[in-house]
Amino acid sequence: MKLNQNNHNIFLFYTLLTLMFLGLLLFANNALAAVGAGGALPYESWLVNLRNSVTGPVAFTLSIVGIVVAGGILIFGGELNAFFRTLIFIVLVMALLVGANNIMTNLFQGAVIPVDAITEMSTTNEPETAPETKQQTN
Repeated sequence: MKLNQNNHNIFLFYTLLTLMFLGLLLFANNALAAVGAGGALPYESWLVNLRNSVTGPVAFTLSIVGIVVAGGILIFGGELNAFFRTLIFIVLVMALLVGANNIMTNLFQGAVIPVDAITEMSTTNEPETAPETKQQTN
């Protein structure tokens, strides 16, 4: 009897999990559309400044220096304790992330929107004018 109840619970679990994934797939477009409407939130300005600081040329240079120094310490450092080794790995990963972001942006020029697409979007989004009414003269 206990085995039959466990099978029923497992079947119910997988059924609910499948329904949840189907719901996420069906309503994903609505969720993505809601996220894209950005506003003027109070913390956006310093986040934009942080993004510009992390993706600039100084950050790229520092990431290259960080990769070289952290790699050198790991290779030639000898016996390191666990805390210092973890700290070096964190510096190495952060330097790789910043460097990879800049390299990918330089290789593929970021998200480029063609000029034709911009002009096409601006012409299709213009509001239509109401037809003028003709006045009848008597």
